[in-house]
Amino acid sequence: MRRPVAPRDAAAPRIARIAATIGIALMLAPIGRAALASGNDADTAALRTSQGAIGRTTDDHAFIDQHGRPLRLGDLRGRPLVLSLVYTSCYDVCSSLTLYLRDAVRTARQTLGPQSFSVLTVGFDTANDTPDRMRIFASDRGLDDPDWRVVSADAATIRRLADEVGFSWIASPRGFDHVAQVTILDADGRVVRQVYGQDFAPPALVEPLEALVLGRSLGRVSVRGLVERVKLYCSVYDPVSGEYRFDYSMLADALPALMLLGMAAFAIVVAGRGKR
Repeated sequence: MRRPVAPRDAAAPRIARIAATIGIALMLAPIGRAALASGNDADTAALRTSQGAIGRTTDDHAFIDQHGRPLRLGDLRGRPLVLSLVYTSCYDVCSSLTLYLRDAVRTARQTLGPQSFSVLTVGFDTANDTPDRMRIFASDRGLDDPDWRVVSADAATIRRLADEVGFSWIASPRGFDHVAQVTILDADGRVVRQVYGQDFAPPALVEPLEALVLGRSLGRVSVRGLVERVKLYCSVYDPVSGEYRFDYSMLADALPALMLLGMAAFAIVVAGRGKR
């Protein structure tokens, strides 16, 4: 007669599988936590890079404007300068930022006078942001201010300028993730204030410009709390929906670990019930 198999022997493979699942989940759990934390870490690092540029003086960089004419950054010295970096393929966030900036500039002109400051928009996607593309970008958004230039430059110049003003971006297959930032420079080309977000309120731009025009000093803004109040990164383009959205890939990366933890907990409960 064949000896019957004891229940604990039949359960051994199942227990081994449960143990393996728990082990994998425990190994992946720190990865999931790190992925969730790295999103905030990246925002904080980008913000500190941006704020760290305050007080830094920009060099006399060479550009080509939307009409194909040379322009040097030194040509804009003598008045405060409002500077933004965009890429022309960004039809949502960069466009919205530029439209908000246009309206804020108009408000500032009414308050401070028509020639109180200059504006410069720089295309940082050097492979595509040609003078023609910059001209179309400006025309489509009604940038008809005579003291507003939109310019292109070579990759080395863009990188040096971005480092000087604390602007950071990351290339992706869908475009670029970048800080939604407008930089205010004083008459000597020194960075004095950063304005964040694609829909900032006009006083965020007008008040520091007014202080510069009137010769008042600007206080330094604290980094603490800005990460919670400001969406730093430009949305990425989703070709399926045809819209831009914020990238929550860090959360998606953490989901496998969370699922494995849930499966392990479920397996433990089932094993406990079977034992009883």
